[in-house]
Amino acid sequence: MNNNLARSGYTLPVFACASAIAALHHLQNKLINDTVSLDLIDPNKTVNIPIQQVAKLQENTALAITISDPGDNLDLTRNTPIWAIVELSKNNQSDEQIIIKGGEGIGKQINNEQKDAIYNYAKKLLNHNLKQHLSTTESIIVTIILPEGRKLAKRTSNEAFGVVEGLSLLGTTGISQPLSAPGQLDIYQQQLKEKAQQFDTFVFCIGENGLDLAQKIGINSQQLIKTANWLGPLLVTAGLEKVQSILLFGYHGKLIKLAGGIFHTHHHLADGRREILVAHGAKIGLSTTILQQLFTCETTEDGLQLLRTLDQDTGSHWTQQIYQSIADTIDQRTQAYISKYVETDIKIGSVLFGRDRSIIITSKTGKVLLDKLD
Repeated sequence: MNNNLARSGYTLPVFACASAIAALHHLQNKLINDTVSLDLIDPNKTVNIPIQQVAKLQENTALAITISDPGDNLDLTRNTPIWAIVELSKNNQSDEQIIIKGGEGIGKQINNEQKDAIYNYAKKLLNHNLKQHLSTTESIIVTIILPEGRKLAKRTSNEAFGVVEGLSLLGTTGISQPLSAPGQLDIYQQQLKEKAQQFDTFVFCIGENGLDLAQKIGINSQQLIKTANWLGPLLVTAGLEKVQSILLFGYHGKLIKLAGGIFHTHHHLADGRREILVAHGAKIGLSTTILQQLFTCETTEDGLQLLRTLDQDTGSHWTQQIYQSIADTIDQRTQAYISKYVETDIKIGSVLFGRDRSIIITSKTGKVLLDKLD
């Protein structure tokens, strides 16, 4: 498939920055057309972002609004309004010329002193672009608001990673690649084929959290493969390329789907995580009462915490036993999945981690592969 058919867009920090620039320009009585220009930094590119509305709220305060466009992605933030309220002071008495805050709909980091979930790239983007439009005597306070943030956050795994009450301004780049568009699969497959000429063992990571953690524990970044939700096709590609072993490295709320035979992990297509967790609890011999409690958990992270609390209260080892069963099943079902399409003796291991980024369990084969990757 020609990937030109898959249109890229921009990440949320870009629209937040564009809104802030527009609001600042309005306060400075600068002419605003239908767009504002900004430097993405990564990549090194200047882009024009449409502005929906801009208005002065008070003499020194203005509001501007952009609309999120993530490109050809199955992205729940599509068409989400992003507001920026800018307060301008023309007699700068502050040590900080630019202060960035999270308003309604921006999440809070429960593991980081309730700080706003506005991460490094977003801060860098806002500071870099806004500073160009400020004189040495001017300072601003920028408040980013996502009116639909709380509602949308309920459909994400944000809480699993310690972000509550809204969405994150997250990302390492300004471009939103169409990871869920079919054309992106062609690119991922080509990258895998090229790397298969150099290595016989790979670590498959569904998302950025897995990639980051894998590198932090010392795994060679050249052996990491970001799969997004295209696990199934990339596993088969690895088999066709005669890859000898794959370590599946990911958040348990995603990888658990593989234990149920779900190899395209986007939530729009399939789920069943809670049911898989309950099934393995039943397999190991968990009581009916606890199984019923597990089934009422809203997320797999809630289920994990329930099991850990049970272990702490009773001195049992249900978490380790159940997750060991899940991890070993992931290995078996993944190997069987590849073998349906390719004749291979590829080895599969798995590592599952929680929202605190600590490893919950490593499968038997996973331990062997981790040693090999050190």
